[in-house]
Amino acid sequence: MIALKPFGVAALLIELAEHPDALLPQRIAGLGARIRQAFGTAVTDLVAGWTSLLVHYDPLRLTLAELQAGLAPLLADWPGASGAQREGRLHEVPTLYQGPDLAEVAQRCGLREADVIARHSGRDYQVGAIGFMPGFAFLGELDERLALPRRSTPRTRVPAGSLAIAERQTAVYPQASPGGWNLIGRCLWQVFDAQAEPPCLLAPGDRVRFVPVDEAVFRAQGGQP
Repeated sequence: MIALKPFGVAALLIELAEHPDALLPQRIAGLGARIRQAFGTAVTDLVAGWTSLLVHYDPLRLTLAELQAGLAPLLADWPGASGAQREGRLHEVPTLYQGPDLAEVAQRCGLREADVIARHSGRDYQVGAIGFMPGFAFLGELDERLALPRRSTPRTRVPAGSLAIAERQTAVYPQASPGGWNLIGRCLWQVFDAQAEPPCLLAPGDRVRFVPVDEAVFRAQGGQP
């Protein structure tokens, strides 16, 4: 059942499902597009989660009651035909699988390093949510043979572009930051650029495919292993 919950001073959380599924990110993205069309710039930001959508609004132009009333017809048939899903973009990412945790991941999973690479790069991942830091996209769903918990001791600094896995998800660190995920590679990819519009390359519902490259290609394209 859909639930609407006031969230802070000028935001409303729309809880759309109890559990995520493969189609939910596209459905949430489609709902977000309809909300922007209906409310224009009175809605200042939309933050998609795996099962929810957080709507930020301008309280000088829109009251909570007006927002809820305007959302009612949009949610009445969600995710019906009028809430058409957009086809998520496919991003192909050149990736050097030489992360500092690759050997340990292989050992803990009972696989060869080549098998880890093949399993990780052998499927497309869907953007389910963006959070933790600007541009950090949670991508799923990881091959079950590669599912590992976060590291018991997080690193104080993970380089930007690091490819990581944890539980049944994978992600690319958009900026250098502390982090506790298992690092299996490096990507030639600028996920977040504060000067760009939009600043985040990815959106919920997009798909990501990691394409293995060797070190020579990685360096030739400007990467630093």
